[in-house]
Amino acid sequence: MKVLLAGASGMIGRAVRDELAAQGHAVRSLRRDGPPPGDYLWDARPGSVPAEAVEWADAVVSLNGASLNHLPWTARYRAELRRSRVDATAAVAGAIAEAAEPPAVWVSGSAVGYYGDAAGDADLDETSPRGTSFLAGVVADWEAATGPAAGVTRVVHARTGVVLGRGGAVAPLALATRLGLGSRIGPGTQWWPWISLADEARAIVFALTADLRGPVNLVGPVPATATDITRALATALRRPHWFVLPARAIRVAMAGASELLLGSQKVHPVALAQSGFEFRHATPAAAIAAAWAPAS
Repeated sequence: MKVLLAGASGMIGRAVRDELAAQGHAVRSLRRDGPPPGDYLWDARPGSVPAEAVEWADAVVSLNGASLNHLPWTARYRAELRRSRVDATAAVAGAIAEAAEPPAVWVSGSAVGYYGDAAGDADLDETSPRGTSFLAGVVADWEAATGPAAGVTRVVHARTGVVLGRGGAVAPLALATRLGLGSRIGPGTQWWPWISLADEARAIVFALTADLRGPVNLVGPVPATATDITRALATALRRPHWFVLPARAIRVAMAGASELLLGSQKVHPVALAQSGFEFRHATPAAAIAAAWAPAS
């Protein structure tokens, strides 16, 4: 296939590009600055996607969005979190809708934040209702921005959990653990939906040809708590896991972003499982060991 990739410079985007190349697909990217030959320039705003880029592609993958790890979440940065996702997605949607020969499929980035931060022990799948948190609203708008393309191409919303790789959301936890500050996060019993970086990339590529449409949870097959994940990280890095980071301190330090660490979402990958996807890493321990073993 010929795949147009937006968001290729991030941790997930790089992994997706590598996976596409490994499977023999041709890949071109939408880039903001000085694209190399074969790639395309855009600024992630409506009207900026070159028509020839979409006409070239059999499939599109878009993974845009400002980092959730940037703190604090001021009113201005909250607006950027929304804008960077919604505007970029609207730009791609408009280009696909207007294409003379639109791509057959579009996998658009999304997040399990859709389910909110207060689900507790409830089992969540793709049919579960939207939550009421700030991120739930952002994700709902993000997914809705694909609307103009839905009538001409198959659209998949890749609702991603915490991606267990060397960068991204795990990076600050790994740094603290390396310094001997491995900690239980708040109560530690909150559910953290997770997926290995390898399976994240494989699932996105899988969705290009599988019989999938609409929301698809990109999370591992075995639900895990925050303590399961932080303890597995400490084990992989051969560091202690002695401390407790109190929930009150997290709420004060992170202000409106505390849902990232304290929210509970027991999410299941029902659509992926039903479509026949096979996970390479079935537990967070396996995912973290695969990511960090080379540095051990």
